[in-house]
Amino acid sequence: MNRIFSLAGFLLLVVGGGLLIGYLTAPGPWYAALDKPPFNAPNWLFGPVWSLLYVLIAVAGWRIWPRDLKGRLRSLWSAQLVLNFLWPIAFFGLRSPALALVVILLLLATILAFIAQAQRCDRLAAALFFPYAACVAFATVLNASIWWLN
Repeated sequence: MNRIFSLAGFLLLVVGGGLLIGYLTAPGPWYAALDKPPFNAPNWLFGPVWSLLYVLIAVAGWRIWPRDLKGRLRSLWSAQLVLNFLWPIAFFGLRSPALALVVILLLLATILAFIAQAQRCDRLAAALFFPYAACVAFATVLNASIWWLN
């Protein structure tokens, strides 16, 4: 029963936090007016994709938390979540693609470090981060392109 409450807490933190940040930093006219590359994904796609990714992030964190006795994975998992929540604030809130690019590069590096470290103690937790890494890599290219074009 304790594990179920723990999972619910992780889901609430990650999915709830992601939804709140998304609501507070929703793209508006400023973003619509930016020049974007031809490979820009349609706006309707971001909500469902990130909702799923947030569930995967939460489950990975829930899995590694009790197994990480040294705290290294906990630190990486926490750092990626902070950077993940900072990115929309930098990009949409502060309207700074340049600052957001720095944040997302740090985020991608942290995700990859988490995957590399998690492989040693929980391969499933590491695997849950693969789609996340792929989406953030794509978002990094998109962020860089928007910065360059504008």
